[in-house]
Amino acid sequence: MSEKLLEVRHLQVYFPIRRGLMKKVVGHVHAVEDVSFSVRRREVFALVGESGCGKSTTGSAILRLIEPTGGEVYFNGENLGKLTEEEMRLKRRDMQFIFQNPYSSLNPRMNVWKLLSEPLKVHFSLSPQELRERVEDMLRLIGMTPDQLERYPHQFSGGQKQRISIARALITHPSFVVADEPVSALDVSIQAQILNLMMELQQEMQLSMIFISHDLNVVRHISDSVGVMYLGSIMETGDTEEVYRHPVHPYTQALLSAVPSHDPAHKKQHIVLEGDVPNPAAPPSGCPFHTRCSRCTEECKAKKPELKEIAPNHFAACHHL
Repeated sequence: MSEKLLEVRHLQVYFPIRRGLMKKVVGHVHAVEDVSFSVRRREVFALVGESGCGKSTTGSAILRLIEPTGGEVYFNGENLGKLTEEEMRLKRRDMQFIFQNPYSSLNPRMNVWKLLSEPLKVHFSLSPQELRERVEDMLRLIGMTPDQLERYPHQFSGGQKQRISIARALITHPSFVVADEPVSALDVSIQAQILNLMMELQQEMQLSMIFISHDLNVVRHISDSVGVMYLGSIMETGDTEEVYRHPVHPYTQALLSAVPSHDPAHKKQHIVLEGDVPNPAAPPSGCPFHTRCSRCTEECKAKKPELKEIAPNHFAACHHL
């Protein structure tokens, strides 16, 4: 059996720009541009980058919550793009999504029992007793109790809502989960509890996971490997500790230089990026990062660099490596 559970090849997602009375397409927003990476079994792969770089769109396109414009996604060796809508619906029993904001992702008209039992009713044929046991077991697993089953989302705190969202995603016992910034909408005091819960569940259920975040400290804490995105493209990828200790792409170096150090004696030079992120509706030619890069040359402006291996399992897209 292959060690790779998920393989993303040259993924593209473009959104049309429509104008006028006839809503004519006048251009496209290049949200995801030629993204490739793989996720091993029982691995946590993190996607990091600035807001708007295409992280969440990538996660949604992998599960076909958004239809990709181009590229291929293989899950257990099967091309998801070739599946019919019904086949994809059945496949989602093994592939689930944890949304960023539990305040909007939970139906306010459904109590906890309905929220957690519905996925089981869709994907399995269980007796009422089996259904009850599965729901109560999952509730205990996330640190809540069966006496809360009749309550509605508005009766819970933000942390409890996110626990319910996690339970709903894991109730079908998937092997793969996309977690889209699952702690960014929570108070800092609650974030650590949810992160620790997710790490425990990932180990206990032997999950593979794509963890999407812009918080580099969180990513280092939870992930095995990491991909750094900028303007819809992967700039650098590799084992998390290797990338954090030896960042080679100028963008990764700038991101990590902005992370506060826990050691007051350790001082590092803060790299300030000049200019703004380009408009994804009119992306620059060549390297996406060249408009803000201090190493930029004519080659960078004319030709987009490909990801190349600069150390074992450590790849970067830069002409100067």
